[in-house]
Amino acid sequence: MANQPTSPGPATAAAAPKSVRKKRVEPILFNTFNTLFMIGLVIVTLYPFLNTIVVSLNAGNDTIRGGIYLWPREFTWQNYKAVFASGTIYDAFWVSVARTVLSTLLNLVLTTMLAYTLSRREYVFRKPITLIFILTMYFNAGLIPGYFLMKDLHLLNSFWVYVIPSMISAFNMIVIRTYIGTISESLVESARIDGAGDFKIFVRIIFPLCKPVLATIALFVAVGAWNSWFDAFIYTSSRQELSTLQYELMKLLSSSMNANSNPAVAAGAGMTQDAAVNMVTPISIRAAVTVVASVPILLVYPFVQKYFVVGLNVGGVKE
Repeated sequence: MANQPTSPGPATAAAAPKSVRKKRVEPILFNTFNTLFMIGLVIVTLYPFLNTIVVSLNAGNDTIRGGIYLWPREFTWQNYKAVFASGTIYDAFWVSVARTVLSTLLNLVLTTMLAYTLSRREYVFRKPITLIFILTMYFNAGLIPGYFLMKDLHLLNSFWVYVIPSMISAFNMIVIRTYIGTISESLVESARIDGAGDFKIFVRIIFPLCKPVLATIALFVAVGAWNSWFDAFIYTSSRQELSTLQYELMKLLSSSMNANSNPAVAAGAGMTQDAAVNMVTPISIRAAVTVVASVPILLVYPFVQKYFVVGLNVGGVKE
């Protein structure tokens, strides 16, 4: 006798919709929690910068009262007028741009070449040379020996004192060398079979495949070069034409703090209304300086952000 198909019992019929409902509810709960968490993270991350912009657009004497959050209470451009009042800041801006571009390009090319050399197993000196570079990360001669080194190299009061010391980075070299180690050796072997030398392999294969890590390193180097001011203070302070933007902003902030050492007293010292509105305080000038120094480098970030995750060497060789 042929087996007759059995219909699902009441318990099975009740359990099926329950499991279906569970599968439908779990993604909704996860997406809701994930969305709320990301919104909170964006607010926590974005609010300090937005508040700094608002403070920079608010009158200095009014900022002293506090309570400035996401909208200026007394809107003014006076803080930015004070920042750009000095004509030297424009020349310093172009010095910082030139320094950042040259330092970034040279650091990427030279550090990547070094990393590729030290990644080759057939290079017999790769371990001792790598050890020497690692030691430089833990031991530093100090400020005074560094100053005398720059003096002996005739780099004092020279633009190249911003560029030459930053051409090679031990930390960046290790990061790039590690990334090169993830590139399939089959690509290099195939190029050698076709007659390519090390330099051609580096230019045609290694360097293009390192774009993700190079974009990350470029951002690190560019931010460091753009924000640096202490080397300008130590090595080129006697030449105004070599002053950098950060150094000029630091001097402006320092002079503002000295001129308004007690802004609360100054705000209530019988000043006229126009004078009080135009008064620049350390808090307001610091906010304006932060915005001016941050915006240029923030404009560069969107162009390199996509390389942080994408690996261009994936799928380069069939397994």
